[in-house]
Amino acid sequence: MTAKSGSTGLEYAPRGLIGALTPQANTTVEPEFQILLPEGYGMINARMTSPKNTINARLLDYWATLDQTLDQFANAPVSAVAFGCTGASYLAGRYEEDMLVARIGEARGYPFVTSAIAVTDALNALDAKRVGLVSPYHADLTDASIRYWESRGFEIVETSSTFNADSDFHPIYSLQASSAYEALLLLRDKPLDAIVMLGTGMPTLAPIASVGDRDGPPVMSCMLCLAWRTIQAIDGKAPEAGELMSWLKGSDWANRL
Repeated sequence: MTAKSGSTGLEYAPRGLIGALTPQANTTVEPEFQILLPEGYGMINARMTSPKNTINARLLDYWATLDQTLDQFANAPVSAVAFGCTGASYLAGRYEEDMLVARIGEARGYPFVTSAIAVTDALNALDAKRVGLVSPYHADLTDASIRYWESRGFEIVETSSTFNADSDFHPIYSLQASSAYEALLLLRDKPLDAIVMLGTGMPTLAPIASVGDRDGPPVMSCMLCLAWRTIQAIDGKAPEAGELMSWLKGSDWANRL
């Protein structure tokens, strides 16, 4: 599904308004969206909340209560909705994810873009099959992510972990970009078609900007792919390698870091 073309008539989002869905304690989605979005696009946010006690249980709860979360946007003229929670897609699986995307698009009348499918589209646009992962997750969620990516047709060749088990706040949202960068460097010399920095909660834009013009496999993140693919959905464009590479090099957004 593509968004309706033309001006929105909104002062701060004349080219398109994104409804972003963010996990309840995530401190990264909104700031990285604000850096990534091209001029003329804006976003509003709805928090996905859950009383569950574990990360995995909360992720599944976000999925189960998605329609109620979308109702927070009321009659705001959103052009597309961006689901900023990759972990939920891993646990639900590709088939349930595909059905959910189709159902919401049909019922709500706007494109519904998940971060996991956005990464899938980016890897396919680059014809990337051998993939390395920088993972901020605990071991079982990393394993679930590998199964998910393999179900999408990719070979996961290497993984590098940034999981912060010692955080008093959150093992992912407490991460610094410097930790993500160090984990990224461990994969740069590997024989890979692409590197994916996982999770919408791990700060990734500074590391991506640092390597964007260097030799080596292209580096992307869930947040960068989510922003790229949502803008494309609003503009009615199909995934395309040339425009994606401009995003990966930070041509439009790196100067806003």
